[in-house]
Amino acid sequence: MSGVARRTVVAAAGGAGLTVALTACGAADEKTPGGGDGGTGGGDGSGGQQGAALARTGDIPVGGGKVLADQGIVITQPKQGEFKAFSARCTHQGCTVSTVTQGIIACPCHHSRFDASDGSVKQGPATQPLEPTPIEVTGEEIRLG
Repeated sequence: MSGVARRTVVAAAGGAGLTVALTACGAADEKTPGGGDGGTGGGDGSGGQQGAALARTGDIPVGGGKVLADQGIVITQPKQGEFKAFSARCTHQGCTVSTVTQGIIACPCHHSRFDASDGSVKQGPATQPLEPTPIEVTGEEIRLG
């Protein structure tokens, strides 16, 4: 193998690694093909297994919520008895949201804010809403829907 050909191969391999790194750090404002948000789960951004118990209704405060980082989900209770769930992955750059208080889901990385009742953007830099996650409430258990 000549020196020029070897350099070409090494440069091409290095460029491929850069493409992989850039893809992993790409703008999260764009949805990935096939529906989901590029999250850690089964294509719907939920990060969990369908039907799995996530929390109990008593764990979710009215006007607030709970971030289930391991499952990639944030569950909110905007009004008494009304439960919503969204991907916990911020649509700006993919950070996990950290808190839900006074009806606002907050991202700690760049301070995007989302409405806890519908996931819409209340404050940027995020421009896309949080991806909804279907849930079912049975008795006191909240499960993926």
